[in-house]
Amino acid sequence: MLVSVQPIAGYPRSKFTPDHRPTTAIALLALPFPVIRQLFLGCWLSLLLAISPALVHAAEGIELIDAALEATDEGYRLSSSFNVELTRSLEDALMRGVPLYFSLQVEISRPRWYWFDEVSVKATRTIRLSYNVLTQQYRASIDGSLHRNFTKLDDLLALLRRPGRWVVAEPGALKRDAGYSVAVQLALDVSQLPKPIQVSAIGSPDWRLASGWAHFNYRAEAK
Repeated sequence: MLVSVQPIAGYPRSKFTPDHRPTTAIALLALPFPVIRQLFLGCWLSLLLAISPALVHAAEGIELIDAALEATDEGYRLSSSFNVELTRSLEDALMRGVPLYFSLQVEISRPRWYWFDEVSVKATRTIRLSYNVLTQQYRASIDGSLHRNFTKLDDLLALLRRPGRWVVAEPGALKRDAGYSVAVQLALDVSQLPKPIQVSAIGSPDWRLASGWAHFNYRAEAK
């Protein structure tokens, strides 16, 4: 649309020369108010469409916040915390009584310059989340033994976000003063879902919930 800008009342006509044209703001002020409103709304809607997918992606998923390994009398304990938000599909499935299984995995390896890294420890902890439609209570179990009931979904997810300190290796499993690389991941175990849901979950981003492997260095110490 070609807009003809007319001199503004009170503005010296001599200023409208090729070297002294009105600014963009002045040109917009010369437009009718409905046109300005449409331009503003168009820019605002474009901005919302651009940032909305990023906001949705950031709100859903799993992200590792912190992880640490500690030598204790019982062995080496892993403590970790995550930011966990279920997708709409996962939350709907949970509310319909479908249990969700999450695997907390850890691998401790010792780098070797002359060969492949030596994997010293591989451990997995399974966290099962479920909802009882009749009692309207959430339930969490860890490795099939520790059971806890909750009345709110956020309280249930709090256990998943902070799984607690977990013995991943016996005392003496790591060489004293040796340097190790520790890899940690929390992910939804799709293989534990009912078979019909597994088929529909293949290729669906709503069912691929994982933090990805995060690494940190650790120097073994004896307790």
